[in-house]
Amino acid sequence: MSILRGTPKPGMATDPAGRRIDTSALSIIAPGTTVVGDIDVQGVIKVEGRVQGTVRATGQVLVAKGGLIEGDVITREAVIGGEVHGTVRAEERVEVQPTAAVNGDIVTQRILIAEGGQVNGAVAMGEQGIPTIVEKSPKSVETGNLAEGNR
Repeated sequence: MSILRGTPKPGMATDPAGRRIDTSALSIIAPGTTVVGDIDVQGVIKVEGRVQGTVRATGQVLVAKGGLIEGDVITREAVIGGEVHGTVRAEERVEVQPTAAVNGDIVTQRILIAEGGQVNGAVAMGEQGIPTIVEKSPKSVETGNLAEGNR
C-alpha cells in the first residue's frame, strides 16, 4: 500500500482523497466536434473543434488553428492558434500564435504574441496585473465581457 501512496512522479499529483492524477494526460476535442458546457481537465486539453463554455486545465490549454472556444480559458499555460471569445487567465504564460484571435482580456505572468496574432482586449501581466484587472473590472475577468458582442 505504501508503494501506491509514495511521492508522485513528475507529471503526477494527488487529489484531496490521495489518489494519483496524471497531470500530463492529454484530452482532445477533435475537429467537427462541439462541446456545450464547461470542461475541467487534469493535465492538457487540445481544442481542434468547438467548445461553448469555460475550459479549465491544470496544465495547458492548446487551441489549434481552426479550434474555437466561446468562453473563458483558465489554466497554467495557454497556447492559442485558433480563436477564443472570452477571457484567458494563465498562471504562467500565454502564447498567441500567428493564426490566433483572442477576443477578450488576457491575464498572465508572461505573454508571447507572434506577428499576425490578434488580441482584441485588455492585457494584464505580472504579479501586479492580476489584482488590478480584478479590482477594476471583475465582470470582464469572470465572463469575458469584451468579447460578449462577438459571441
